[in-house]
Parts: sequence; C-alpha cells; structure tokens
Amino acid sequence: MGARKYILGKLLAVVGTLWFVLTVNFFMFRMVGDPVADLRRAMRLTPEEVQQQLEAFGLDRPLSQQYLTYMGQTLQGNLGRSYTSGQPVTEVIAGKLGPTLLLVGLSTLFSTIIGVLIGIRGAWRRGSRFDSSTMIGGMFFYSTPDFWLGMILLMLFAAGLGWFPVGGFSDYDSTGFAHIIDIAQHMFLPVLTLTLGYVAEYQLIMRSTLLDVMNEDFVQIARAKGLTDKAVRRKHAVPNALLPIVTLIFLYFAFVLGGSIGVEMIFSYPGLGTLIDGTIL
Repeated sequence: MGARKYILGKLLAVVGTLWFVLTVNFFMFRMVGDPVADLRRAMRLTPEEVQQQLEAFGLDRPLSQQYLTYMGQTLQGNLGRSYTSGQPVTEVIAGKLGPTLLLVGLSTLFSTIIGVLIGIRGAWRRGSRFDSSTMIGGMFFYSTPDFWLGMILLMLFAAGLGWFPVGGFSDYDSTGFAHIIDIAQHMFLPVLTLTLGYVAEYQLIMRSTLLDVMNEDFVQIARAKGLTDKAVRRKHAVPNALLPIVTLIFLYFAFVLGGSIGVEMIFSYPGLGTLIDGTIL
C-alpha cells in the first residue's frame, strides 16, 4: 500500500503540473492581446475577414469554452495549423525534432562521459593542479552563455580558420560514409558548444559525490583489506558515486534541449531553433 500511494502521489503531481502549465500558457497568451491582431495588421484584413478568422480559430466563443477546447485538443496532440504553410503544427515540429534530438543526445553523451571522467580524477587527486585547472575551466564554460560561446567558436573555427562549415546540416546530397562525414562536420561546433557548456554539471556532481563516498566505511574497509588504490576506486568508490549522475542526466536533458535552441539559431542548424522567430509557425 505504501508503494501504491507513493506512485499514485507522483502521478497526481505530474498531472497537476501539466494542468498548471497548460492553464498558465492559455491565459498568458490571452492577456497579451487579440490573437488575430497580428494577422489583421500584416494582411490588412477587412472586418468580415477578421470575423471569419475569429470563427475559424474558435475565438468568438466564450472564454470557458475556448479553454476546454484548448485543453482537449492539446491532450490529443492537436496543436492547430501553421499560419504560413497550412500544415499541422505537430508535423512542422516533428520535421525539426530529429536534428535537435541528435544534437542534444550527442551533447549529453559527450558532456556526461567527459564530466564524469574529469570529476573522478579531480576528486581522487583533490587539490592537485589538474583538479584546480579543471574546476576553473569548467566553471568558466558553465557561466558562459551558450549563444555567446557558439558565436566565438563560429567566428574562430568556421569563419576565421575555415576548418568547419559555417552552418546548416549538410552541404550536398550524398550517401553512405561520405554523408555521415558531412553531417559530422556540420554538427561538430554545435555539439562542442553544448558539451563545453554542460560538462561542468556532471564534473561537479561526480567530484562532490565521490569525495563523500571516499569517506564511507566500506571504502576504508576495502583499503584495510589491502586492495590497490585503483581497485578501490574502480570497484567500490566510483560505482556508488555514479548513482546521482543517472538522475542528473534525465534532469538536465530538458535544460540542454532549451539551450540547444539558441545554439541552433547561431549555427543555422535545422532544428527546433528555426521555429522560434515565428516565420515558420
């Protein structure tokens, strides 16, 4: 019964959070102003055409009915149609989601591996030159805005040295290994930007957790048994210190996803960032 109550409580919390976000989203855009006002100014619609747009979007109905319709359609995955292309918004987002997930996935993978390795070495050699230098470097990149770091890397390695393409996802239609190399060249700088920006997350957590584990009794007992320093670290200390990292990966995945949108705009990467300016939606 305790486990059931815990699971039920978590599910209710998720549902409540989802309802709160959708409700705030609905009323926030209603407070901004008339949703058809931009179309009226941009397209110079007549009053009759404005009324047609209000009826088409259901904006002539009472606010309570609009809210119920909005909630029902959102939960069904119906986000309406694009103003420019006429395509369903879900299809527009789905077409841009793949490159973004690839970018975020690779960045999360690399930042996790690099951050964990640096954190392990830094904690095991606490106070060393390696520990101090990696802490300073990690905090520097962590405090640097993603878009600013992306612009610096773009000007230095793409526009300046010409080592990588300036932007995009692929320059030409190719197949096989050549196509993979082409995509990798275009993705290198965006992936590097996000990796440098988020590697300190995993570095600091791994270092802090491992320092705590090193003081635990089972680690001291392993040392007392005569195990080598390498064996104590690999078999006893590190496996127990890795547990918070697993949670951190899923927790910060959304933050990396949000940071990737700005990076995509800087590198003209064909992901969700291209939808932010509203020209496609």
